[in-house]
Amino acid sequence: MSSATEKVPLISVIIPAYNHEKFIGAAIESVLNQTEDDFELIVIDDGSTDTTGEVVQSYNDSRLRYYHQENQDAYNTINRGLGLATGSYISILNSDDVYTLDRFEKLLGHCKNSGAECVISDVIPISDSGEVFDDPEFGWNIWHAGNRDFYFKVEDIYTAFLKGNFMVTTSNLFMSSKAAQRVGKFCSLRYLHDYDFIFRMMLAFPGGVDYLADEKLLYYRIHSGNTLGEAAVVGREQDQQLISQYMAAVVSESERKRIIAGAERLVELGEELHEVRTVLNPDQPVGVRPAFKTLVGSLKTWAKKKIGTTS
Repeated sequence: MSSATEKVPLISVIIPAYNHEKFIGAAIESVLNQTEDDFELIVIDDGSTDTTGEVVQSYNDSRLRYYHQENQDAYNTINRGLGLATGSYISILNSDDVYTLDRFEKLLGHCKNSGAECVISDVIPISDSGEVFDDPEFGWNIWHAGNRDFYFKVEDIYTAFLKGNFMVTTSNLFMSSKAAQRVGKFCSLRYLHDYDFIFRMMLAFPGGVDYLADEKLLYYRIHSGNTLGEAAVVGREQDQQLISQYMAAVVSESERKRIIAGAERLVELGEELHEVRTVLNPDQPVGVRPAFKTLVGSLKTWAKKKIGTTS
């Protein structure tokens, strides 16, 4: 494989790759064909057992560097990539997602004009075959639209992220190397390391994280094989931890224990109310949505009483 050019690149692109032989080619080509071509592309094969490595090494481009390692999970792979990066900006792309070809050009332009240290765009959901999920009634689109609507309502990016991760994926991160160094490594949360990272970025650079809500610069792949299993449970448990942690991170020390205790009790009450209503009314709808609706109502009431509305 050809080595990177000696000139220090403007952008370092990190692709953590694992068993994505069907998708890795499209991901690589979406980088190599960018309208802004001053970059290095670092692909780290995280112990793939398919032909992912062979596909990557079939590309003959001096800007591409390929590394192979034993499987270490995505966050460790990204952290290794951060250690290898030499560019002034860092961009991350999961090996099944795809950039629009003008992504770097538009994000760089925004950073230079605004002084932002980190910027994310809106995303386009696609299937395994590349078909765009454009039906507004599609479940993922409903979820994402709700998060976006809340962002526009509150006009505060930190508050909006407490409501939901509208960054969606690690692939959406574009940041200065200075910002990446200050925030530090991705944490070991398997499903939400991107969510934790963006909160730390916002705390490190208040006012320095921007959302280009009108620019769809990333194709985010939603796999047809995804099912509601253990990941859904673990992911929500991690979500509870993060929300509690980063709600508390922006209040005074004297209020922090109260915030955490109140948030934990509201989660418990939401679960208890759902269980009680299921026993009392066995014919009512059951599942995640009724319990979540109860919890949201409780949280809104508590927030108004304790800390007021954030705008």
